[in-house]
Amino acid sequence: MSINYNRLWKLLIDRGMSKTALREKAGITTNALAKLGKNENVSTEILCKICTVLHCQMEEIVEVVVDEEHENTIK
Repeated sequence: MSINYNRLWKLLIDRGMSKTALREKAGITTNALAKLGKNENVSTEILCKICTVLHCQMEEIVEVVVDEEHENTIK
């Protein structure tokens, strides 16, 4: 199972907001932004800050991707 933030990047494009502007408005670090760019885990606190700035829900910026190996263990 993995996480990706493609929805976040699309939302930023749709709203005409740069990653730098998001970082500044949300008050998150460049390290946190780099982790988002690499689809790495970040704290829910960071995701909540982003959602507050973008006036959205978490599912609008994060997608959980179930890989085939994990899916087979569930069945």
